[in-house]
Amino acid sequence: MNKLLKILLIIIGILITVFGGFYLFLHLAFDGIFTGPAYTKQDLIENYEEKHTQILEVKSFIESNLPSDTYIDIEFENGDLGIFHIRKNGNYDSNWNLDIDSKKTDSLLTVIGWTKSNLENLEDKLDEANCISVASGNPTTIGWQRSGMGKFFYKIFNENLTDSLINEYNGGCTHIYYKDNIVLEYGGGAIGPQCFPGFERKK
Repeated sequence: MNKLLKILLIIIGILITVFGGFYLFLHLAFDGIFTGPAYTKQDLIENYEEKHTQILEVKSFIESNLPSDTYIDIEFENGDLGIFHIRKNGNYDSNWNLDIDSKKTDSLLTVIGWTKSNLENLEDKLDEANCISVASGNPTTIGWQRSGMGKFFYKIFNENLTDSLINEYNGGCTHIYYKDNIVLEYGGGAIGPQCFPGFERKK
C-alpha cells in the first residue's frame, strides 16, 4: 500500500470518527432532538385518519374535566411531564420537566381541581390517540409528535370553520386547513425550519 493511500485512509477514518462523535454528542446532549425521527404533513394526516375517534376523545375529556376558567397545556415525555402550564384567575404558571410524583405536580393538580387519576387518564387517552400533548380552549390543540426541534399539532375547533377562519388558518407555513373543524399546525423550534416540511413561500 503506497504512502498516499495510507494518508487518505487515515483522513477518512478521522472524519468518520469526528462526525460520528458529533452525532452521538447531539443525540446525548439534546435527548435525541436532532437525531430522532422526522415526520411530514402526510404522517400527521394519516395518524388523524387512523386515530380520529381517539383524538376527539382527548378533546372531550379535557372539556368535561376542566373548569371553564382554567387553561392547561400538558405534554407527557418518557413517563414524566415535559410541559405543565396552567392559567387560572389571571395567573399563569409555566413548568417544564416535572416528575409526575413530585410535590410541584401535586400542587398544580390541586390548582386545577384534578387528582393524579385525572392525569393518568389523560395520559392513557393521549397514548391511545398516538399523541403526546394537549392544550385546552377553542380550538383545543393536541400535539401529535415532535420532529427535530419542531412539533406537529391538530387544532380542533368546536364548530366547522367559516370561510374567514379557513383563510386565516390556511397559510401553509405554520397552519393548513384540513377539513371541517380541523386545522393542522407545525410549530418550529428555536432553530431549524419554522414551516411545514416542504413549504415554499411564494416569490
